[in-house]
Amino acid sequence: MSIRKSERLFKNAQKYIPGGVNSPVRAFKSVGGTPVFMKKAKGAYLYDADGNKYIDYIASWGPMILGHAFPPVVKAIRKYANLSTSYGTPTELEVKMARLITEMVPNVDLVRMVSSGTEACMSAIRLARGYTGRNKIIKFEGHYHGHADSFLVKAGSGVATFDIQQVPGVTPGVYADTLVAVYNDTEGVSELVRRHKGEIAAIIVEPVAGNMGCVLPKPGFLEHLRQLCTDEDIVLIFDEVMTGFRLAAGGAQEKLGIDADLVTYGKVIGGGLPVGAFGGRKKIMQHIAPLGSVYQAGTLSGNPLAMIAGYTVLSELRKHPEIFEELNQKTAYLRNGIDEVLSKTGRDYRINRFGSMISIHFSSEDINDFSSASRSDIPLFNKMFHYLLERGIYLPPSAYESWFLNNAINYADLDETIGKIADFCKSEL
Repeated sequence: MSIRKSERLFKNAQKYIPGGVNSPVRAFKSVGGTPVFMKKAKGAYLYDADGNKYIDYIASWGPMILGHAFPPVVKAIRKYANLSTSYGTPTELEVKMARLITEMVPNVDLVRMVSSGTEACMSAIRLARGYTGRNKIIKFEGHYHGHADSFLVKAGSGVATFDIQQVPGVTPGVYADTLVAVYNDTEGVSELVRRHKGEIAAIIVEPVAGNMGCVLPKPGFLEHLRQLCTDEDIVLIFDEVMTGFRLAAGGAQEKLGIDADLVTYGKVIGGGLPVGAFGGRKKIMQHIAPLGSVYQAGTLSGNPLAMIAGYTVLSELRKHPEIFEELNQKTAYLRNGIDEVLSKTGRDYRINRFGSMISIHFSSEDINDFSSASRSDIPLFNKMFHYLLERGIYLPPSAYESWFLNNAINYADLDETIGKIADFCKSEL
């Protein structure tokens, strides 16, 4: 597969953009090689600058749940772009979007739109601090909540991919106020709370982790967090930037039957356009300005193009809830097919899956946290990544990222993917 145009574009990009990319995980630094520059996408497929076609397993890192260039979304964006791309004033569309979110997520009374998942998580932390009058937060090793200072302490995603142990620019004070626990370790979280009793404003968690691969919560873990936060007056924040409106209409909260105090969103709610949101019960959300004194603002928050794209996607998901089961069945089919192939190799491996999120780990131990994910055979994953990329299968370019399926993918695509993984096993293992 020739990628000469991508190679030229990357060489030129490095003259003007740090590392040649606008988000580090796109750089292929972990897996090696040259990042592929895309020109267009449709349905389940990506097309690069050289005209090569790929079956897409990142879905723009989650938001393209209905497939790329989904016709109703494209039509809606075109319609609203003719009216204006931004106003700087309130619009009816923002109200419709917020109302739809609160109707789909029962425990969210009020929601504030922002422009990214990072902003959503950063704002939720500030709100929790303002609401409780406390400074410290607990996050989990390997989880990624955006690139705000607090979240870069022992983070996942690109921070894990590039093995950045301490991020320059993050002050000692931020480190002191950010307590890190091990995901799925109930006693470890409880011990942190005991040692810092009365000081912790919030516990923020990816209910289903997606930034160290797809890592599921152990039975009882999230329930323990919920009870711990209730007992200690700590705000429980679910980062559902990835899982929100992907695992179910009500996200991980609905799927797992656990209500958080605040929830952050992104990805799916923008239909591929930059957007984020945070919401929760009125008793907490009313502390946000202009109702309260916890300040948060954004010039382009509630941008009409992002709102209509997200509103169209959420409306489709609400109207056709069977989409979630279709995605679930497709991902289960993929998981079972890969399992059958890998089981014949004699290699140690684990396949983690929850709904339409999935990841492969070449490891002899269960992957329940960041440490176990880090001990997997990452060079072997990298080898598989390039083998599949060169044959038209586009995986996340890091062993620390979840794969995301979109509902435009069909069973022929899944069979092709399973077949090419089988070819990799025959030739490389």
